[in-house]
Amino acid sequence: MNKVLEEFSKIGIIPVIALDNVEDAAPLAKALCDGGLPCAEVTFRTAAAEESIRIMSEQFPEMLVGAGTVLTTEQVDRAVNAGAKFIVSPGLNPKVVKYCVEKGIPVTPGCSNPSDVEVAIELGLDVVKFFPAEAAGGLSMIKSMAAPYTKMKFMPTGGINAKNLTSYLDFKKIIACGGSWMVNKDMIAAKDWDGITALTKEAVSTMLGFKLLHVGVNNASEEVAAAESAKFATLLGENVKVGNSSMFVGSLIEMMKNPGRGTNGHICIQTNYLDRAIYHLEKRGFVFDESSFKYNDKGELTVAYLKDEIAGFAVHFNQK
Repeated sequence: MNKVLEEFSKIGIIPVIALDNVEDAAPLAKALCDGGLPCAEVTFRTAAAEESIRIMSEQFPEMLVGAGTVLTTEQVDRAVNAGAKFIVSPGLNPKVVKYCVEKGIPVTPGCSNPSDVEVAIELGLDVVKFFPAEAAGGLSMIKSMAAPYTKMKFMPTGGINAKNLTSYLDFKKIIACGGSWMVNKDMIAAKDWDGITALTKEAVSTMLGFKLLHVGVNNASEEVAAAESAKFATLLGENVKVGNSSMFVGSLIEMMKNPGRGTNGHICIQTNYLDRAIYHLEKRGFVFDESSFKYNDKGELTVAYLKDEIAGFAVHFNQK
């Protein structure tokens, strides 16, 4: 998988936008970046698309900007010359795909049946767009199609929204979802950039699904931990479960037998997708302690601590 598609996987959501006015390009790009999605698939079906890509690419170099609804090799050239870093098309046009592959341009053509997927494989692709996702059978269709094509991954677009986003992303052969619910045309027409930023933040929050699992409290000794655990157990009406290094009061409080990570203790937060959480939190300026990373027997990351404490607590994220 090329670097652009790898970044798709980390971002998780690819905003699909249609711009009728070039002057909307810069404020929309800023709204997306402020909301936590530094990415845009600008559909090439409007007269403003080419210049909008150029403006976004030049003024927001941190963004991953590409062109969607690309139907011809001439459009590929125009999009790439404007700064597009990837090409997306609604269907699989072998001529367009071959052209992109020969030039080293990441391309994701639309596929909605096994025959399309086999053509994509023959053309050397390992990721395709599934379009129109909901109308073409949704997640069930992707799972059925994916079974015989073990190395192919998918980027569904069409009918994806905040309600079904995580059901798609939970399937590991889906690298990201394309969507427009956070950048709908009415909001763009109204120049509601704050509203778009808010919806974008909400989309990222929905995807990551942060949930407080427990608070760990450091204690000077096992005896102190036992005494304090008893108080919490009475307070919460829970039992105490004794482990090797700590005692859990229900599922909310972990009392450490001896001082552990953090000045006061630690906070454990669960996330739907740990790799994506790390990507987005690093974009927000946080740094992770790679020496703290833990993996399961499949090599998948399951635990990661922030490098710095917050309010005297170490903070770690667990894969759901």
